[in-house]
Amino acid sequence: MAEYHNPQQDPGSERKLMLVLLLTFLGFIVFEGLVKRYAPPSPTPQKESTKAPAQPAPVQPTAVPAVSAPSIPALAPPAKVVQKQASTESETVIENDLYRITFSNRGAEVKSWVLKKFKNDAQNGLLDLVNVAAAEKYGYPLSLWTYDQALNDRLKSALYVASFEGHANAPATITFEYADQDLEVRKSFRFDNTYVLDADVSVVYKGSRIFAAPAWPSGFGDQVTPASYAAARLDYHSDVSTDKTALIFPNYVLRVPAKNISGGNTIKGPSNTFEWSGPGDQYFAALFIPSDPSTAAMVTLRNPLQVPQKPGAKETSNVDVLGVAVGDLQGATRERIFVGPKEMSSLEAAKVPTIHNGDADLRGTVDYGWWGVLARPLFIWLKWTYKYIPNWGWAIVIQTLIITVALLPFRIAQMKSMLKMQRVQPQIKSIQEKYKKYSLRDPRKAAMNEEVAALYKKEGVNPAGGCLPLLVTFPFIIAYYRMLGVALDLRQAHWLWIKDLSARDPYFILPILMVISMFVMQRMTPQTGMDPAQQRMMNWMMPLFMGFIFFNLQAGLNLYYAESNLISIAQQAIMNRTKLGREMREMMEKRARKKEK
Repeated sequence: MAEYHNPQQDPGSERKLMLVLLLTFLGFIVFEGLVKRYAPPSPTPQKESTKAPAQPAPVQPTAVPAVSAPSIPALAPPAKVVQKQASTESETVIENDLYRITFSNRGAEVKSWVLKKFKNDAQNGLLDLVNVAAAEKYGYPLSLWTYDQALNDRLKSALYVASFEGHANAPATITFEYADQDLEVRKSFRFDNTYVLDADVSVVYKGSRIFAAPAWPSGFGDQVTPASYAAARLDYHSDVSTDKTALIFPNYVLRVPAKNISGGNTIKGPSNTFEWSGPGDQYFAALFIPSDPSTAAMVTLRNPLQVPQKPGAKETSNVDVLGVAVGDLQGATRERIFVGPKEMSSLEAAKVPTIHNGDADLRGTVDYGWWGVLARPLFIWLKWTYKYIPNWGWAIVIQTLIITVALLPFRIAQMKSMLKMQRVQPQIKSIQEKYKKYSLRDPRKAAMNEEVAALYKKEGVNPAGGCLPLLVTFPFIIAYYRMLGVALDLRQAHWLWIKDLSARDPYFILPILMVISMFVMQRMTPQTGMDPAQQRMMNWMMPLFMGFIFFNLQAGLNLYYAESNLISIAQQAIMNRTKLGREMREMMEKRARKKEK
């Protein structure tokens, strides 16, 4: 059973896509440059061509150093412990407009955490954030974690006395208590009308108050495929972080993928002080907000699980289930816990006053990547468009139309640059003939490049001008990729035949349309300075290569790219009928006729 790594949602997928596109772009530039510089002259001109880290960086986080259980001062021995235990198992339901939580008094744990505004992946019911398959093996939400496994088992199996049973609407408070001859436990949870709850926990064992941390140990209920488990990671905000994004910008939100997490290790201050932390997958998170970061500790949890490769399939894959337990090293824990969607409005509403560097809320858990400066405004704009066109697919269509039309001046500049390049081709040909007798290693060959550069300067030719549209559109492609990967609103968003714009096109219609439209656009766009044989190769190679890259990516991204190509085809058809376009066509036809002779 192979271990699964999701190619689309893996934390490094943005860099992989950006690297592939960048290398492709650079490859074409280098290829054309080599042809110009070293290929023998032809009768026609050539084209110019954790363990979680102490200070983990987003690219390669290091492992979290293991620490021993904290020592907590002993309390004065009690005179006599009054036993407090329930006789039977019971349930209590707390709900508001956002969720419905079902507690069991066995372990004082959550058996069900249903989000009322979100459907499950099968879209046949509401989403339950409790991952039952993992929770049955590794623990349910809000169970307690200590450094003593035997004590953990006792805390999970004990029958607590609940302050009430049945049903209650938020705001509400429920308290669970348990006591026997050497163990006293009190767990209290307060709920309001948001996704944030308050937790107070105290455990006294053999006369000493011990570290017993509330935990979210077993992933999330929307993790139903290996790909969804591969998207999980641990995030935390640290004011003392010295990490930098792109080696320049301070980064206070540290993200640790599963491969860099070891179960049972601890992150604590002063070198790893954190203001919030917790596990998350692509769209949902459970984040702990300690009241005193200086005394808080986070225990990382990572456990193996076998899951079907597809829902209902017999074949299984090995995956990692991530979780954390966060508590106070002084023993009694007081903290807030956010459990819900990575929805910007909800995350921004959860204020974290202990944060002094960065956003003083939870929005940092949404990872727009390096291109967040562009991806986030794009999403805000898309969401504004959605207010007036209440379908995310059509909102993308409108946004793409505006972006593509706005980039039209760059396409015109590209054509002008290509025309200037074509006009100086005869002079470049003459320079090449002048120096063709010298070998590539001959120092006098460098003089040829100097003469070509001087000619470019004299005629106002920019050799890279033809690449300008790609340089401008490239950030938009990456930003759209990041936006669609984290925008919760596009989860299960329908458009025509597509049931989820954040997933791949189930019939691959959009990737195929993207390839075909790119081929047509390549054929229509004048490629001045390029040998006809090279042009034919590029006309086929570039669309097929891009189709290979985009084949498995989000339908929303393919919609953006395919529509952009279609609009560009219309723009090019119009430009080909202008004086500039006709002049370029005439030059190309003249060149082709000379080549045939």
